[in-house]
Amino acid sequence: MYAIVDIAGQQFKVEKDMKIFVHRLKGEKGSQIEFEKVLLIDNDKDIIIGEPVVDGSKVLAKILSHLKGDKVKVFKKKRRKAYAVLKGHRQYLTEILIENIIEKKSVAAETKKKEIAKKSPVKQEVTIKEKPVKKDTIKKVIVGKEDQEKEYIKKETVKKEAVKKEAAIKEKPVKKDTAKKVIVGKKDQKKESIKKETVKKEAVKKETLKKESGKNEASKKETKKGTSK
Repeated sequence: MYAIVDIAGQQFKVEKDMKIFVHRLKGEKGSQIEFEKVLLIDNDKDIIIGEPVVDGSKVLAKILSHLKGDKVKVFKKKRRKAYAVLKGHRQYLTEILIENIIEKKSVAAETKKKEIAKKSPVKQEVTIKEKPVKKDTIKKVIVGKEDQEKEYIKKETVKKEAVKKEAAIKEKPVKKDTAKKVIVGKKDQKKESIKKETVKKEAVKKETLKKESGKNEASKKETKKGTSK
């Protein structure tokens, strides 16, 4: 549990059994003080915010000692005036111990909670459903009056883009197929021409072999006849 308190013009985050230094306060050492300017209280995530102060709440503290702060040097100088002054300052402070934080919820917060409790969940759901319906109808009327032309243009552009996409999708595969067919045709033509040439060469070789074999047989016959005579 903590609280934010206004002490001597400064705001402090305060918890129980906490020691802090504040501007010099009126009171003797060991005396108790109350601070009623409580701006906020947090009690286990139950936050109460003041408007500007939380009504009925206060912080109890005890004065431990009066003392001075560390020295602060103040130097002043004016150019081309032969003026230079060095001074020191020590702020008067009071050390206090936070003893307790007294919480009293404000009347406004309690009334708000009571009003929320009175409202049934059915009524809350009905109000939540009714509001967006009214807002949506208002928005639709305004948009219908001002942006009819824009919506019509958008629809036409969407339709044109869809038609273009369909045409592109239809055309692309045809081009690709034709290109493939042409390429495949050229390759096949080369293969067929090579095959035809090989076939012709083989046929020529066979004919030459037949002719040579016939000549050899004729020469053998002639030699046989000559020998028989």
